[in-house]
Amino acid sequence: MSRQKILPLVLLALLIGSCSQFDAFVDRRREAGAKTPEQMYVGASKPGAPAICYNSLVTSYQKVKKMADAQCAADLPGTHAVPVRQTLFSCRLLVPNHIYFKCEK
Repeated sequence: MSRQKILPLVLLALLIGSCSQFDAFVDRRREAGAKTPEQMYVGASKPGAPAICYNSLVTSYQKVKKMADAQCAADLPGTHAVPVRQTLFSCRLLVPNHIYFKCEK
C-alpha cells in the first residue's frame, strides 16, 4: 500500500480509538497478587470513598454521581455518594477532572 492509502486509514483508526478516551471511569484498579486487602486496590478510589475521573465537557455531573452511587452501593450496600472535593488536571490528559466522594447512609 502506498502512503496515500495508509495515512487515511491510520487517521481513521486514531479517530475511532480516541472516542473512548473521553469516558468517565472510577479511578481504581486491582493489583494482582496482593497479599492484604489494603494493597489490593491501586488508585485514588478506596472502598467507601470512590474517586471518578471525567471530562466535564463530555460527561455530565449527573452521570458521574450515578457512577459514584453505583460504586458506593457495590462497596457498602445501603449507602449513596456525597461529593467531598474536586481537583483539576490530576487524572489523564483527556479526562482531567477528578472528583472525590464519600459513601454515607
